[in-house]
Amino acid sequence: MRALIWLIGIFALAAGVAMLASVNDGYVLIVVPPWRVQLSLNLLIVGLIVAFFSAYAVLRIIRRTMALPGRVVQYRERRRKEKAGRALRDGLRALFEGRFAQAVKFAGAAFSDSDNRSMAALVAARAAHAMRDDTRYRIWLGKSAEQEDESRVARLMTEAELAVEGRRFEEAAERLENLRLAGHRHIAALRLSLRVASALARWDEVLRTARQLHKHKAMSEEQVRSVLRRAHLERMRELAGDAEGLTAYWREIPADELNDRRLVERAVPYLAETGQGALARRTLERLLDAEWDSGLARLYGYCCEGDAVDCLARGEKWLRMYPKDAGLLFALGRLCLNAQLWGKAQSYLEASLNLAPSVETHLALAGLLERLERADEAQAHYRAAAQRSAA
Repeated sequence: MRALIWLIGIFALAAGVAMLASVNDGYVLIVVPPWRVQLSLNLLIVGLIVAFFSAYAVLRIIRRTMALPGRVVQYRERRRKEKAGRALRDGLRALFEGRFAQAVKFAGAAFSDSDNRSMAALVAARAAHAMRDDTRYRIWLGKSAEQEDESRVARLMTEAELAVEGRRFEEAAERLENLRLAGHRHIAALRLSLRVASALARWDEVLRTARQLHKHKAMSEEQVRSVLRRAHLERMRELAGDAEGLTAYWREIPADELNDRRLVERAVPYLAETGQGALARRTLERLLDAEWDSGLARLYGYCCEGDAVDCLARGEKWLRMYPKDAGLLFALGRLCLNAQLWGKAQSYLEASLNLAPSVETHLALAGLLERLERADEAQAHYRAAAQRSAA
């Protein structure tokens, strides 16, 4: 339809021009002595138009001819960039497919393009590292480092990640610290930092990083609880024997992290060894009131130094609800020992032993019987404890 409209328009224009030319009887006289040329005005107009377009066409041809070398250069550069880009894509695909030798080859071809050099060097470095070719790995990393551009973060992340894979944790920590100082603390960097800090036993850093990851929803509740538990216990193991340091550290642990029953269960012995078991008393009472746990109840006997009577009353209240709990009976036995209630202590410990024999209960009974100067019975419990420990 559009072509038909254009065709009609052209015919209409031609008809209009013909009509104007038919009524135009003017002429032009050109005098160049000794010549005289007389032309019709219509012919002159047509000649001028033809001359204008001819001159325009000639100038365009000359201009294109003069620009031809530059256009050839641009064409070659464009082809080279396209080839390098294709080589980089092939290198990435080979890397993901596990064809590491081919990845190095394609990345080397892509390195010729200045726009792709950093990425090509990183691809080649990863592939060389996967092939355990440390020499080529270092060479390609050096080439990447020479390209100081926006790929610096990618290079540092690559170096940190590959250093972790190679168990060079100090090197990884240095790269991650450079990222941190540059303000890059994204999720991937935090995850690497957590692995490095854990490997280097930097437990305070593990705690900070795990909390950040959980805040950013990059770790599940179960994952962060496990990491925090390990970090807290390792830190408390480092402070074992330092009563003041252990006390200060326990008080710094956030209340929500003390809801982890496994953490409290494993932390109480560290506190009890330094005579600070009472620090965990309120936490144990809160956890046991919320949900009964025989393992935690067993530890209650270590958390009442200096206040055994009050704890004993609390424990006997629980005993009315859980009369057959071996862990609670053991705790009550220890509380009675602290309160010097020898008869009750013996009955509670023997009841616990009848329900669930354990090394700890045998040793507690043996110590009590020695105090009561019943050496033969104490020796029997020591032997039973040794046999159970050996088994």
